[in-house]
Amino acid sequence: MARVVKVFRTLRNHWKKSTFFVCVLSYGGHWLYGKHCDNVLRREACLVAREFGRQQIEPMERLRKATVILNPAACNGKANNLFEKNAAPILHLAGVEITIVKTDYEGQAKKLMELMEQTDMLIVAGGDGTLQEVVTGLLRRPDQDTLCNTPIGFIPLGSHNSLSPSLHLLSDNKVKDITSATLSILKGETVPLDVLQIKGEKEQPVFAMMGLRWGAFRDVAATISKYWYLGPLKTHAAHWFNTLREWPLVREVSVSYLAPSLRPPDLPPQKPPRPNLLYRIIRRLKNHWYPPVEEPPKVEEPEEWKEEKLSTYELFIKTHNQNPVKRRIDDSMMICAEPDNFTVGEYITVGNKKEEDPTVFTKDSTKLEVGACRLHLPEGTSGFYNIDNEEYEAMPVEVRLLPRKLRFFISAERREQLLSKMQ
Repeated sequence: MARVVKVFRTLRNHWKKSTFFVCVLSYGGHWLYGKHCDNVLRREACLVAREFGRQQIEPMERLRKATVILNPAACNGKANNLFEKNAAPILHLAGVEITIVKTDYEGQAKKLMELMEQTDMLIVAGGDGTLQEVVTGLLRRPDQDTLCNTPIGFIPLGSHNSLSPSLHLLSDNKVKDITSATLSILKGETVPLDVLQIKGEKEQPVFAMMGLRWGAFRDVAATISKYWYLGPLKTHAAHWFNTLREWPLVREVSVSYLAPSLRPPDLPPQKPPRPNLLYRIIRRLKNHWYPPVEEPPKVEEPEEWKEEKLSTYELFIKTHNQNPVKRRIDDSMMICAEPDNFTVGEYITVGNKKEEDPTVFTKDSTKLEVGACRLHLPEGTSGFYNIDNEEYEAMPVEVRLLPRKLRFFISAERREQLLSKMQ
């Protein structure tokens, strides 16, 4: 008992050192426990992948080939390490023959896609910028109609992964997100996604999976990181300082748009069985004796463009890829525009919500469902667009929807979750 009393007396007399060592031990224990949990997640994922690798294949059947476009600079330079520790072992254990292509500079993924050969699957390991470059390079190719049938997997390694919530169940653990996304590629379940084609007057088209953002809230979001020293108040401060420099921050834009088009029925997953020989002979004889009457070719009606002038704090043209499993009657995209009557307080409040989710709009916002649109900016307009979180100079552009253009791997759990939300 005397020894215990002596220990407590020593701790009391040196309470500063004791407190410091307790904090260090607590942090170290928490860090070690986190590493242990990550290793458990990796081990469980590898066990699942090993079952795929043990499946027998036919003697003449070859291994599945996958081309991985990896951006090592994503996630502040940690992407290469994250991929090698969490995704690559799963693909190897599953028996997938992978070819890893690493990018060295911004924009290189577009050029690499011009040289890509035929592959069974394409895997993008990076963030929004890497995915947008890959999609743009893929759809600029002359043989893009053939390559669009190649399923695409997205492994979220970047600081911004806007498409990932549509395809995978997300958590606060980076390792879990990467391993679950890699396993969804092995399971092979896919979903078609829309693509936006954005074309200026002279530039080559750029393609986006989520949308185009323009306005005051976008401009402020690009400056929030400068106020890092204000901690949790940096978002409020960025919006407030912006109102001191200029107010109001209303933008004028003229939008021309086409009505949505009716979505054609889904094609059957398998071809119908071929009719028997007798039925085919009778059908040929019937067509020979009573040839079908040819219908005159349909005359294409000119496109009917409607125009609307908008005064707004922010304009967002977005796809419906946030819920890709939802069945829709029309092929369309959404034009959302915030009202132009915000007070300073409302502007700061809305800006904070948009920092968490840029797709959130107020109840008074203008929403148009269109098939294509053209943005006509006033002369002298400066600024930038955000196209899938990548900056492009603001200019008059035409945005067209390419419905169900690409197929992406999706996890079965995320599909079920999205379906349950619609019920």
